[in-house]
Amino acid sequence: MDEILINIMERIAAKMPELSMLDEDYGQLEMSAEDDSYPVTFPCVLVGNIEADWRDQGLGCQKGAALVTVRLAIDCYDDTHYSSGTYDRVRERRQSDLRLYKALNRFKSAQCATPLVRVKSRDYTLPGFIKVFETTFSFTINDRL
Repeated sequence: MDEILINIMERIAAKMPELSMLDEDYGQLEMSAEDDSYPVTFPCVLVGNIEADWRDQGLGCQKGAALVTVRLAIDCYDDTHYSSGTYDRVRERRQSDLRLYKALNRFKSAQCATPLVRVKSRDYTLPGFIKVFETTFSFTINDRL
């Protein structure tokens, strides 16, 4: 799985050089009430939360139906209401999310894995004017024990 994670991160780095940070997701955006800043710089992409349901194929082989989640986080401190004159930043954020999706859609992250296919997406906000675009991709992996 580490090869898959690293290949996905390398693909994102190549397709989105404007990112301030790209890292494995280990909860950097989930800050506690006492924290006053995120341990990331924006815009950033965090990749992780890989999960797989495995089935034995016999002869020491297993096949896994897997998911990986990618989160694009953007600092939205700028005023974006219509009369502010900066509402076009809404469009820019959505376009960044689309570029991330296009970078990974149908990407074959490893020899033993099928191409990534988007199965879920959502966006949400976090304290401190942070907008997060979360996309989950599925793939199948074959593994020898």
